[in-house]
Amino acid sequence: MPPQQTPEAFVHWLRGASPYINAHRGRTFVITFGGEALAGGGLAELIHYLALLDALGVRLILVPGTRPQVAARLAAQGEGGAYAEGLRVTTPAAMEAVKEAAGLVRTEVEARLSMGLANSPMAGARIRVVSGNFVTARPIGVRDGVDFGHTGQVRRIDGEAIRRQLADGNVVLLSPVGYSPTGETFNLSAIEVARSAAVAVGADKLLCLTEGGMTTESGALARELSPADARAWRAGQPADGDLPRTVSAAIAALEGGVRRAHLIDRQCAGGLLLELFTRDGVGTLITAERFEAIRPAAIDDVGGIIELITPLEQAGVLVRRSREVLETQIGDFWVMERDGMVVACAACHPYPDDGVAELACLAVHPDYRQGGRAGALLARAERELAAHGMGRLFVLTTQTAHWFLERGFVAGALGELPVTRRAMINYQRNSKVYIKEIA
Repeated sequence: MPPQQTPEAFVHWLRGASPYINAHRGRTFVITFGGEALAGGGLAELIHYLALLDALGVRLILVPGTRPQVAARLAAQGEGGAYAEGLRVTTPAAMEAVKEAAGLVRTEVEARLSMGLANSPMAGARIRVVSGNFVTARPIGVRDGVDFGHTGQVRRIDGEAIRRQLADGNVVLLSPVGYSPTGETFNLSAIEVARSAAVAVGADKLLCLTEGGMTTESGALARELSPADARAWRAGQPADGDLPRTVSAAIAALEGGVRRAHLIDRQCAGGLLLELFTRDGVGTLITAERFEAIRPAAIDDVGGIIELITPLEQAGVLVRRSREVLETQIGDFWVMERDGMVVACAACHPYPDDGVAELACLAVHPDYRQGGRAGALLARAERELAAHGMGRLFVLTTQTAHWFLERGFVAGALGELPVTRRAMINYQRNSKVYIKEIA
């Protein structure tokens, strides 16, 4: 344990990671990274992370790139390199360099994964790595007047053979080269091999370690994108850029059935583990699934609601509610769920005879209070209540009056509340009444 990390902090982190450790066990991840990861000296750390994932029961398919290694060999021979559409135009000389680089990278990765020195993160590791002719390719040929030579594209991935290797506990290593039925060898894009492999085996995740992060127009990291959002981002980027091509491959993987694609800046310390074992990650998630959604609460949400509202009850912001009360009233609750965790909740108690409803127990997790989630829950409640004939919404509050005033509520009086609700009021709290017309 690092000296600056307290045992309490470690236990807190491990508790937070536990749901993901369980969720990832037995899942299939395709992880691709550029040859820069080897050339830049970051391979040792990456290998340690991969070994940990293997130890935690994740089924791994690794697809390393070789571009800097190929470029170095060509430069040593006095050869240049031509590119089109972001792909190398592979001459016969370049193809020889590709074969050499692919063999070197494969050997280096296999050697590192075979380490088991005591007093190292690899101590006790028994990782078996398998590679082979899993990738069938064909030439790109001539496109827009450019002869791509020995540059190819994936024709087929032997997904069944790869799945058998994964089932046997092996890590599968795919080089960015492919073979044709006629015995030819082709230089392939690593990200396209990774995308094709993810689709062929039905992977749960495609993880791309990139050279730089995916940012918005303001320069902030793009955190969660739908495929449509990702397409819009890509449309504003150079078509032949490495990152846009990676985004295109991620979108294609999702269209092929992969659930989630992650883009992680390779330079981010511990980025792979932070992306996989923390709720918000450090990279960009592209998925067609709703990562955060508002839904009616279920009985299984009671524990999450209690954890969320207890600090606010202790601070006097919310009225204390027992588990029994929550279980009885769970049908009135809405929750906002973020990747399996309840991060916000609200209750709407209707009084149909009076045509009004009470908004109660509105709470948002401290880590997520800047994203407009309380407002989203309020808006959802207003729509649902109006659809069921409720004309007004009221709230009793002691500390958040201004928040409600900013959202259209006006000060009211206790006498305006339903008689049955007035009978249950704790007058010692001295709560103020605010009312909003919603229909």
